[in-house]
Amino acid sequence: MTRIDFIRSAFAVGLLVATANVTVAQTKWNLPNAYPADNPHTENLFAFAKDVEAATGGKLSITVHPNASLFKGPEIKRAVQTGQAQMGGVLLSIHENEAPIFGIDVVPFLATSFAEAKKLYAASKPAIEKKLDSQGVKLLFMVPWPPQGIYAKKDLNTVEDMKGLRWRAYNVGTARLADLLGMQSVTIQHAELPQALATGVVNAFISSGSIGYDSKVWETLTHFYDVQAWLPKEATLVNKAAFEALDKPIQEAILQAAAAAEERGWKNLEVKTNWYLDQLKGKGLQVQPPSPALKVGFEKIGEQLTSDWLKKAGADGQAVVDDYRKM
Repeated sequence: MTRIDFIRSAFAVGLLVATANVTVAQTKWNLPNAYPADNPHTENLFAFAKDVEAATGGKLSITVHPNASLFKGPEIKRAVQTGQAQMGGVLLSIHENEAPIFGIDVVPFLATSFAEAKKLYAASKPAIEKKLDSQGVKLLFMVPWPPQGIYAKKDLNTVEDMKGLRWRAYNVGTARLADLLGMQSVTIQHAELPQALATGVVNAFISSGSIGYDSKVWETLTHFYDVQAWLPKEATLVNKAAFEALDKPIQEAILQAAAAAEERGWKNLEVKTNWYLDQLKGKGLQVQPPSPALKVGFEKIGEQLTSDWLKKAGADGQAVVDDYRKM
């Protein structure tokens, strides 16, 4: 072997070793969520994953799994806790049975606008982070859904008109709402909603314009009452041990991408709120504010649900609400 051949061989071996090291150094994570790929929350997760991969030079690659394709919505948080998925997008209020603080953003009429929701988030975030940390989970960011309204297949002039409806519940508060109004409660997660509507399993529910649009509610329902009851939030979580095992620069890249995703998500959802309502109108849905009687009836029910939540949350929950009301 000539000297030149030797150098070339050595260079080739070195290149192979370097390539192998890059391959070994790359970490691949999964990030499941419960919504379609074109839902704004999912789109935000795709952008977040892209930002992380770019900032880490490909050292961390995050695969987003939309539409409950990897885990069903209620299973995602547990999957992150146990390390089955390193990250996850979670509607935190569906886990209120674990800790009342997870359901603070669905306390009726406590925060009914994006500005109020942002204040409530600031007041409740430390308590939410503390509880998640005790479960081995780190909160990366939270983004709200648009204000919640009522979908139905009939005129609703008072809360009494809701008696007997087959009501889609997705958390403690919506199930309790059914109890108080004499409706039949059926637990249905987002991915199952279109089929439940099509087969008549449910004929009414409370949610955002976004969920109505995703589920093509105009095919089965006729009315949307914009009661603006609350703005639930979608949380993006990471397994604490997995996060802490990363190099510090990669951790920082994740946190910076998370901060950008949170800001982007809030702005985008606020802009799209009216767009979704316009789309529903365009598809023939009757989009309207609640009648005075319906609004008053809901506010009274809201007072009961707020009282229920404060009893469960105790002094710590009351302290968060007090801090929020001072902002």
